[in-house]
Parts: sequence; C-alpha cells; structure tokens
Amino acid sequence: MKITHIIGIVVIAIAIGVIISTTGNASSYVSFGQAKEMAANGNNSKIHVVGKLPKSGDGKIAGMVYDPQLDPNYFSFDLTDQNGLTQKVVYANPKPQDFERSEQIVIIGGYNEKNVFIADKILMKCPSKYQDEEFREAPKTQATANL
Repeated sequence: MKITHIIGIVVIAIAIGVIISTTGNASSYVSFGQAKEMAANGNNSKIHVVGKLPKSGDGKIAGMVYDPQLDPNYFSFDLTDQNGLTQKVVYANPKPQDFERSEQIVIIGGYNEKNVFIADKILMKCPSKYQDEEFREAPKTQATANL
C-alpha cells in the first residue's frame, strides 16, 4: 500500500470517530418527568426541555420572579412542558430580552438536589414581527395608478 492510501484511511477513521462522538452528545427534547427520571438515575448531562409559559387571564406570565434591584442574576419562572406538567425554573442570569413575547421556550440544564430545574441556557422562539400586523395594500399614487 502506498503511504497516501494509509494517510487517507487514517483521516477517514478520524472523521468517523468525530462524527460518532458528536452525535453521542446530541440531546433531544424531553419532558420534565423524563428529566426528573434521568436526574434520579444519576444522569448529569445537560437536558433540553421545551415548553410554553403559563399566562394568567390578563396575559401576564404566571410565576415569573425578577427584581434586578434586589438580585440582577436571579430569574425564575414557571414552564409547562408538552405533557402539561408545570415546573419552576431558576436561571442564574438576567432575564432575557423579550422573554414575555416568546411563544416557546427551550431550557437547557438539569435538576438540583432540591428538585428545582436550574437552567444554564434559555432559547426563545419569538413570534414573527409581522404576525400581529395585518397585510394592508399600499395606497395608489399617481405613478402606480397609470400602470
């Protein structure tokens, strides 16, 4: 075998190893029930939970606590997962901008010993900036009326 063939085989083997190792760390979305079970079994990997913010009748987010004058790095809120289970989530950073406008929230983190979900990251799916606006036809001007 030529040395170039051996180098090519080694490069391919390394690439396959990298692909396998990165897919092993990939996480899928789980519910709070599954996340608790994973934590109880000693799984300390980062868990992804997707959910929606429960809102009261007047549109305010239920269970949200953020007082930047008291502690700017403490933000907690309730999140309801896809199975309907609501859980308190604590985020040790400032409240993300436009948090209230989010349609869906993805939290990445895990449970502590007090059975509270501690989020390391918060990803938000915000509504489109055009969603609330109705499409209106622009008024015709003299230039467009002649077309």
